[in-house]
Amino acid sequence: MPTSSSPHRSPPPLAVLHPNAAGLDIGAREIWVAVPTDRDPEPVRYFGTFTQDLKKLVAWLKQCRIDAVAMESTGVYWIPVFELIEQSGMTAALIEPRQLKKVPGRKSDVLDCQWCQQLHRFGLLTASFRPDAEMRTLRAYLRHRAQLIEHRAPHTRSVHIPKALQYVNVQVHHALSDIMGVTGQKILRAIVAGERDPQQLATFREPGCKKDAATIAAALTGQWQPEYVFVIQQSLALYDAYTTQLAECDRVLEKQYATCKPRWDGPDTLPDLPPVKPNSKSKNQPAFNVRAHLFRLTGVDLVAMKGISQSIAQTVVAEVGTDTPALACGASVSQFPTSKHFCSWLGLAPHNDISGGKILRSRTLKTDNRAGQALRQAAQANTKSQSVFGAYYRRKRAYLGPEQATVATAHKIARVVYHLLKYRVAYEPLSAKDYDRQWQDREFAALKKKAAKLGFSLTAQPT
Repeated sequence: MPTSSSPHRSPPPLAVLHPNAAGLDIGAREIWVAVPTDRDPEPVRYFGTFTQDLKKLVAWLKQCRIDAVAMESTGVYWIPVFELIEQSGMTAALIEPRQLKKVPGRKSDVLDCQWCQQLHRFGLLTASFRPDAEMRTLRAYLRHRAQLIEHRAPHTRSVHIPKALQYVNVQVHHALSDIMGVTGQKILRAIVAGERDPQQLATFREPGCKKDAATIAAALTGQWQPEYVFVIQQSLALYDAYTTQLAECDRVLEKQYATCKPRWDGPDTLPDLPPVKPNSKSKNQPAFNVRAHLFRLTGVDLVAMKGISQSIAQTVVAEVGTDTPALACGASVSQFPTSKHFCSWLGLAPHNDISGGKILRSRTLKTDNRAGQALRQAAQANTKSQSVFGAYYRRKRAYLGPEQATVATAHKIARVVYHLLKYRVAYEPLSAKDYDRQWQDREFAALKKKAAKLGFSLTAQPT
């Protein structure tokens, strides 16, 4: 407590980190821009959202000698503005709305842009992570590919075709595990072509099918109302249309991969990687060798990790980005100082509410981070695997439950991915037995230390 003899010491003033900063508040129909008051007689201006308006906005910012722009992330309206500002040579920072709404009392867009400009001037805003332009192009193709798969699924998975078959009492799902497999598609296309004899339909059975021809024929005996056969026909046509578009998307993706430059001092040619996971099957896998392209770009083989497929690996790389040899791209895993920052951005780290040095509440925040969702899928693929991730999942599930164990395992996979991408080291797999042995050694060391602190000596008994 200061006394009367000791004068009050005022805190040091905030340092101006961006003297040429501007703030933007972006909406669907209008954009409000604020610059320093000494740069223009009218420091707050309104602009439209058409392309010519955006070009006028950028020209005015350059006229006002602006080199750093902060904007609030509102939907997708910020993307054209961000890219134009970035192309003009200015530094653009995308700000999360929660950072700008901590102080109440701002009721207009004019005050919003001024508040954004003032905070950014003193360096009080943290820019959101965004990969470089090359990775953003790849990410756009991959997100569109995921949407094609999502739109194709309802026509074949438990919505259109399965319900129509149930209406005509054709219980093919009891005979075939996948109605869109080789046998299922042959049967469905024969039904659409006019075939109704169950014995004839059962002849389309592939040799690898587990059910015999008699069981399949019994399941294919139905009533065949024409309206439901028409639904099957339409759904198959839509399935084929989306499959064609998916193949075209894979062709463009392969071309984009070929144009991407390696992010490390490695060869430009595609390497010959050893085969892994021979029993892994996925209908949604890309139609080309994504694994070799990713290794050429990053210098590491993420697919070698248990639970990470080619689709998951390319999603993680496109969303996270990679490093260049000189870190010149400006957006990569090196923007995350540690793996803890990386896992927090993925939405896999717990959010703790701390007061008085105590954790009042701990939970994982909801997020739509696609890379985090992909790593959760990798964690779920390890639930029964005999790998280090599988052993870790089963140990966590014993006292946390399946949901929290999935997040914890995804967090562990993310730490390994961060280490591989940042330091470009080869992945060294660890078996479940080796992991259990290491865990037992750690537990024994902790118990031995605790026993020594209490004045006891702990020795291991042979089993």
